Amino acid sequence: MRLDDWHLTEDIDDFLARAGEFLRSRPALHNTPLTVIERLRRHGADAYGAGAAVFGHLEQSGEVRAIFYRLATQRLTLTPLSPEQADALAAHLADLGHSFSGVTADHDTATAFAEAWQRHTGTAPVRDWRGRLYRLGTLTPPEPRPDGRGRVLGAQDHEQLIHWCNEFAADVGEAPTLDAESWAKSRFADKHFTFWEAPAGTPVSMAGSTSMVGGMIRVDPVYTPAHLRGLGYAGAVTVEVSRAALAAGATDVVLFTNPANTTSNALYQRIGYLPVTYFTGYRLSGNAPEAG
Repeated sequence: MRLDDWHLTEDIDDFLARAGEFLRSRPALHNTPLTVIERLRRHGADAYGAGAAVFGHLEQSGEVRAIFYRLATQRLTLTPLSPEQADALAAHLADLGHSFSGVTADHDTATAFAEAWQRHTGTAPVRDWRGRLYRLGTLTPPEPRPDGRGRVLGAQDHEQLIHWCNEFAADVGEAPTLDAESWAKSRFADKHFTFWEAPAGTPVSMAGSTSMVGGMIRVDPVYTPAHLRGLGYAGAVTVEVSRAALAAGATDVVLFTNPANTTSNALYQRIGYLPVTYFTGYRLSGNAPEAG
């Protein structure tokens, strides 16, 4: 592979003109790039913090084979690469003087890139995230269904939504810093939320979903307060948003789980979600060498 097979740009429209069809060709596997890049297209660089994003695509024989992007957070996201492609990209980016706070991709790609980055820069990767991707097969509502109903959130629910998103963030190891002022730039702001309500109208669980991009909708997040877990509410609200995604015309409905959480993994499989692959994130400390 020649290094000039990789094309880098900060122009999102140019990038999408060249790589958009490739991203839409595997909407389940590419679900995160699809949603992140669509948000950048709609809201600009400030959607994920100040600073320009960098995009790259690998083109060989007139076809796009892979892409990457780096946001203002300095974290690199990759679509699947062979070990040789990952090594060549790491060498290329190091030679150009790029630096990254981390990398996220399917497990094999992320690991190959992290190891290559260490070879080319001397920085040691540390795994900081694992996820398992699922894609909906045949939706199968759980039986018995808990009492209550699903309800799409309105403006009057915003305070409760922020509170639960903070609790969800704390559960997954993120900083629970959301408030009304910071909400618009949070990763939750562009999502659509549904509550599962008990018969008395009290919310007991929630699920969010992304807007449809390339025929794909991702269910994210799903949250039930700790004292209400084990009563079927998470399954019920996930079925609600999954059914709504199918009704909207989605061809790929996906979600991520923590592989270590056997309860949630079993739940999603019971309601029809099928495992696709594992994803991994690595923290990359230090900087790449200066270009010279």
